[in-house]
Amino acid sequence: MLISGARMMSSRWLTTARFGFGFGFGLGLGRTSGLSGARGLSSAGVRLDLSGVYPPIATPFTEREDVDYDKLEQNLRKYAKIPFKGLVVQGSNGEYPYLTEEERVEVVKRVRRSMPADKLLIAGSGCESTRATLELSAKMAAAGADAVLVVTPCFYKGKMDAQALVQHFTKVADSSSVPVILYSVQANTGLELPLDAVVRLSQHPNIAGLKDSDGDITRIGLIVHKTKDQDFQVLAGSAGFLMAAYCVGAVGGVCALANILGEPLCDLERLCMSGRWEEARELQQRLIEPNAAVTRKLGVPALKQAMEWFGFHGGVCRSPLRPLDQEQTRQLRRDFAANGWL
Repeated sequence: MLISGARMMSSRWLTTARFGFGFGFGLGLGRTSGLSGARGLSSAGVRLDLSGVYPPIATPFTEREDVDYDKLEQNLRKYAKIPFKGLVVQGSNGEYPYLTEEERVEVVKRVRRSMPADKLLIAGSGCESTRATLELSAKMAAAGADAVLVVTPCFYKGKMDAQALVQHFTKVADSSSVPVILYSVQANTGLELPLDAVVRLSQHPNIAGLKDSDGDITRIGLIVHKTKDQDFQVLAGSAGFLMAAYCVGAVGGVCALANILGEPLCDLERLCMSGRWEEARELQQRLIEPNAAVTRKLGVPALKQAMEWFGFHGGVCRSPLRPLDQEQTRQLRRDFAANGWL
């Protein structure tokens, strides 16, 4: 049985997940005996279906760089009209490293209150230390998150080998009362979550899947192949390779561009899922340049500028991120206009 947005806590889920599994993965051990069959369960004790398109929503700020909750609510009302599977809150595009812990939790609370009950809320809870990640994950679950998105800790990246990362994610998953989604975003962290670590972690009953923003389609395909017996779900981390990711077995995407072109990205999902590959290819090609502009080329300032053009509230970034200069703004407009979006 698949559901989304469930908020009730079953006794089975409390038994199998909240109080930990003691999973024993750090030294490459196999699955311990006697575990229940729970796999990436929701708080209702049933499997969490991650398939679909999610915008990693931006955090609007006032001119004084305070979180603008009114503008956030206005964006959420518009997103509610788009057939997203849910929202990702406090991802990279939400400028989460620049928010205090209190702000991060409050944003999740506000989003949960505004979201339709049948939409999934995935909240970023990754911190540099395992202890801090455990604590923030618990707060995100209490704030209404259906799952937590945990980025690779990276400050001491030279020490973050597969064993350290497996240990980190295992402890988080053992403790979390909601499913955990791994998050690999090498462009921001300088650290790739190793394939063998992903495969081992896929066996954990409270790890539902992976958001892979690195864009290596062969790697995504290999992860899908090597985890196929684990009911492990892979999400593409960018609109630029969403169709390709579907082709090799991904179930959906968390795409910055969905903040702006949400309807076309949901159309792309529909075309891929119905096997209409020629139409999907044409649409995907028109999304590549705008996506690159608001991600690797110009980043969050470009995302927020483009949101303004399309009727959403992007606004300013929090310092030290700087707004686009005039030439960058012209280039951004060209990338959208040349593909028929402006």
